[in-house]
Order: sequence, then C-alpha cells, then structure tokens
Amino acid sequence: MSNNNSLPSDHPTVSTGRVGVLLVNLGTPDGTDVPSIRRYLREFLSDRRVIEVPKVIWWFILNLFIVTFRSPKTAKAYAKIWRTESNESPLRYYTRQQSEALAARFAGDSSVIVDWAMRYGQPSIPDRLTALKDAGAERILIFPLYPQYSATTTATVVDRVADTLRGMRWQPTIRFVPPYHDDPAYIDALAASVDAAGLGEGGDTVLLASFHGLPQAYFDKGDPYHCHCHKTARLLRERLGMSPDRLRLSFQSRFGPKAWLQPYTDATLQELAAAGHTDVAVLTPGFAADCVETLEEIAIEGRATFEAAGGKQFRMLPCLNDSNEHVDMLETITRRELSGWL
Repeated sequence: MSNNNSLPSDHPTVSTGRVGVLLVNLGTPDGTDVPSIRRYLREFLSDRRVIEVPKVIWWFILNLFIVTFRSPKTAKAYAKIWRTESNESPLRYYTRQQSEALAARFAGDSSVIVDWAMRYGQPSIPDRLTALKDAGAERILIFPLYPQYSATTTATVVDRVADTLRGMRWQPTIRFVPPYHDDPAYIDALAASVDAAGLGEGGDTVLLASFHGLPQAYFDKGDPYHCHCHKTARLLRERLGMSPDRLRLSFQSRFGPKAWLQPYTDATLQELAAAGHTDVAVLTPGFAADCVETLEEIAIEGRATFEAAGGKQFRMLPCLNDSNEHVDMLETITRRELSGWL
C-alpha cells in the first residue's frame, strides 16, 4: 500500500524554520535616463494611497502631463546625486548597506535572514518576500523605513505585502515594525548625528528639521503624520536641550497648487535669512537614507534658496544612512519586534 503522506520524487524541497527581516524603503529609478524615470514615476504616482484623485481623471493627468513633462526635470535632479561608481541612487546604496550591516549583527544566528526591498522600483517587495520564503523564512518581520507613519508611505508597504500574500498558497506569518517616530533609540541616533556635526546646546546656528510634506487635505482626513513629525522634533529638542527657536520644523517637497503641511522649508529658509540668521543647518529626520529629496532638493536647491536670501553658512546634515548609531537603532528595534520568534 502506498503512503499517501509521501511526496512525489520530483516534488521540490521546501526549506522551513527560519525568520526573515525585510527592510523596505520608498523606491528609486534604475537609472537617470528619462525612460527609467518615467517607469518609476508612473508606478509611484499611480498608487491611490499617494494620490487621492479619481482614478480616470488622474490617469490622464499622470500620463499626458506629469510623466511627460516632469520626467526630464526629475532625471536631471537624479543625475546630480547619482553614485556613478556603483551606478545606483544613494537611496538604493544606503538601504543595501543598512541591510548588510544589520545582517552582520545577526551573523551568529543562522536562523535569521535579513534582506531589503523598495516599495516602488527594484528590488520589489514581492520578489524579496518570495526569496525569503524560498530560503525557509516561515515568519517575516517587515520593517518600513518610515519613522513617522502616513497612509502615503507605511500603509502602502502594508498594502503591497498583503497583495503579495494573496498570491501565495503557503503564506509566511507576517509582523510589521510600528512607527518609531518617538522611539528612544531613534531619538538618540538623531541626537548623535547633531552632536557629530558640532551643533549641540551651544552656538547660534539654527537647526531646521525638514520633513517630507503631505497635502493638508490628508491631514484633515485623519493622517497622523503631522503629529508624528512634531513629536519627533519635540523629543529631539528635549534630548539636545534646545529651544523651539533654535530647533525648528518645516515641510518640503510640496507638489501641485493645493495647500500642503506648513511651514514650507523653502519659505522658512528665506525667512530665516531675511531675519538675520546667517548660519543654518538642516537635518531631515523623516528620511532613513539620503536620496534626491535630501541631496538635491535640500543640499543643492535649499542652499541656493538660503544664500539668495542673504544667508551665509548653510550646512546639510547627512541622513542616518549606514552610521553605527543607525544600525544600533535598527538592531534594537528589530530584536524587540522579533521577541518570541527567536
């Protein structure tokens, strides 16, 4: 009598018993050429979480106007900050470095696999989730690299993971790292980056914490992002012993004619220079890795805006990137969220 529980001889070997950690950042084009930019913008701006405009209307706006006319400008911006030695964007480079550094922290435990993905572009969430599952990860921790929650960022990662699981017959168990905007390990890492730049309690330099913007209408509908950004700034002020006048908050990257969260970063830089604050340093706490929004929009365009308004000294603090303090934070949060799985 045959054994009904036995597998056919040609049945693939199934690996099991491991735990996966998947770092996820926003995304990046594959190159600085216009076709690559178009592909990236089309995927990114087609997400209904990102653009809450009726689908039919937005399809025409996106494909006939934005992708056509914005792609060349965006390509030039990426060309300014592209890492030519490895032919990739800084965001891809640093996200990979973060993944490799975090993996090294778990090198003594062969049951843990650390990988990385992009929400838009490559490597994709479906590809890396499938790879982790095929490598034996029955439980996977998803780590969205967005400290402050927004439906336009964190929720899109959850959506994409859910879409991927929908196509799997054998689904791994999934956990998500919660927003960490007020996590002591995150605040400590930010404070260390400020201290490393010589911008502690003393001095007259105004420190501007610039967060990515969000349409005001999204906040009015209940998105907590604005509140999370303000809490991060408040906790960082307290950690550094700075006043609200010394460490200020603003929002960058607004797009389109409608109101976004204020104050705007470019307007704030102009106002600071006009008020006689000739020494300004900008940090971008909402970005886990340097990218076009930090290296081109702030470090290049922000500097030009500030100096044109009369500012003298402009400094751009690097994102946490692959610094030891950031990897310490990633490890602290990851080990906590893996509690019970290891």
